[in-house]
Parts: sequence; C-alpha cells; structure tokens
Amino acid sequence: MIRARPLAFLACLFSSFLTPALAQDEAFRGKTVTYIVATGPGGGYDSHGRLVARLMQKYLPGATIAVKNVPGGGHLIGANMLYAARPDGLTIGTFNIGLIYDQLVGRPEVKFDLARFSWIGNAVSDPRVVVLAAQSPVMDWKGLAAQPQPVTFGTANIGSASYVETSLLTSALNLPIRLRPGLTGNEDQQAMRRGDIAGAVAARAVYEPFVRDGFARIVAQIGGGEKDAPQLATLVSEARGRHIVALIQAQADLARITAAPPGVAAPLLDALRTAYRRALDDADFRIEATKLGRAVEPLIGDDVLKSLRPALDQTPETLALIKDALDGRKR
Repeated sequence: MIRARPLAFLACLFSSFLTPALAQDEAFRGKTVTYIVATGPGGGYDSHGRLVARLMQKYLPGATIAVKNVPGGGHLIGANMLYAARPDGLTIGTFNIGLIYDQLVGRPEVKFDLARFSWIGNAVSDPRVVVLAAQSPVMDWKGLAAQPQPVTFGTANIGSASYVETSLLTSALNLPIRLRPGLTGNEDQQAMRRGDIAGAVAARAVYEPFVRDGFARIVAQIGGGEKDAPQLATLVSEARGRHIVALIQAQADLARITAAPPGVAAPLLDALRTAYRRALDDADFRIEATKLGRAVEPLIGDDVLKSLRPALDQTPETLALIKDALDGRKR
C-alpha cells in the first residue's frame, strides 16, 4: 500500500492535466443533441442543417445528433423554440438570420434576442450584389447613383428579401430606382435580357453564372470576400446608408448559422464550437459547399455576434424605413 501511494499520486497529478480536455471530449458521450432546423424537410436550410449535424456528430465522441424540423412563421417558430430550450448544450439549431428585421421592428411573435443566443458559428456567406444588365449604358455604381431619371430594378414578391433589401437601399441611399416586384424564379434575369428592367439586388450565387455568361455586370457587392467589385460599404458615407448596408451585410455574411440557447455553460459551448469548427474543416463539408456555390467563410463563436451588433444598432429613422419596406410601402 505504501508503494502504491506514489503511483496513485502520480496518476492523480497526470489526470489533473488531462481533465479539462477529457471533460470537454466526453461531455456529450451517450447523449442525444437535437439540431433544430426552422423549416420543413427539403430545401437549403434542411440539407445544410443535416450536413452540419452529421459532421458535428463525427467530432463529438459518443454523441448522437438528431435533426428536428420545426417549420412555420418564416423561421420564427423554430427560432423561438431554440431560444427557449434548456441551456444544457443538448439543443442547437439553425434559422434564417433575416429574422433580425422582425426583432428590430418589435413583432410581438418574436420571443428571442439575437444578441443573447449562445453562438456556435456560421458556415458560409451569401453575398448580395447590385447587378446591371449588360446593355445598360450605366457602367458603375457612381453612374447608377447619378441617373437623372429612375431606372427599374426587378424584385421578387412584396415582403420578400429581395424586395425589402432593394427598397431599403433605394430609400436609405436616395437611389433613382423604381421597383418592379413579382419577378420570381429566374424571371428577373429574363426581364433583364429583354430590357424590361435595368438591374437587381440579389444573391451573388444566383447571379454569378448570369454575369459570367455576359448578360450582366456587378457594380457593387455587400458582404463576402470577392475582390471583383467594390464593397458597397466603402461607397457610402451618410450614416443612414451605412446602417442599412450593415444590416444587409450581416445577413449576407451569416447565411447559415448554428446557435444554442442563451446561458450554455462555457465548457459545453466550447465543446460544441470545437466540433463545429472541425466539421467545417472536414473535406465532406467543403465538397458540399462547393456544389451549392457557397463561399465557405467560417465564423466561430462570438465572431458571429460581432458581425451582428452593427446591424442591431439602428436609429429610429432607419427603423421607420425597415417598417415601410416590410409593409411594401414606398417613401
């Protein structure tokens, strides 16, 4: 027994150095983590959520991650459920960060505060671009802003992301743009080729092939890391315009987030963030993201909140613009 004491002491001493790492690695062994996807099965959010869940499970030893679809309310129901879940690390999920509009205008259905989620990370960006038809005589952003008469930009239906974002930019930057809503699918691209509209504000991933084929050109970009067009944030000097660009950029940069409820203990949250980071570094994730035409630009943990904060800081004037855009009213 006397001889065993030094060995026991050394074992305890050795384990004391390993305990934090081992505790993190073992935190989820034998447990099931629910990954909430705030849409129904099928579609981009569901396929992305299932990919993240599968790869995170690979890097959480002994854990099972089960996807739970919670559709309804334009992602509101799923986001509310995630926010209200127990902060035990066993519920995480994804939703459209465009819910920031609902929070900013104070919709009573919103039961969350985006600033208080336990942020795990963001996987890919979805940069927005300002696109002009190839036959348009307007060659750049400066020329667009200086047009003496309004030009027509196509958008999807009133209340859609493209309608709201185009309306916000038009109002906040005093752009000579007239909106033509109701162009869904690729109808805006067809209208651009016919000369019915002059341009659009849209996702880069959607318009990149159209631009590559020579039918349009990008004159400004919001978010993303591409260098072939100027960032709109660098072209805007007035405060109201900067606030709106920051709001849209937050959504462009945070295209596929993963979050947990507020108050998750640091060791559990660190384990989830580590598994998430390793999942995004996995070759399978990179391959799938490439297939979807998404730029993999990971943000981990509190870097998500840093991207969100400027968008959450809106003046009463810009909040009024947001309400008008959501209601489909023009200035």
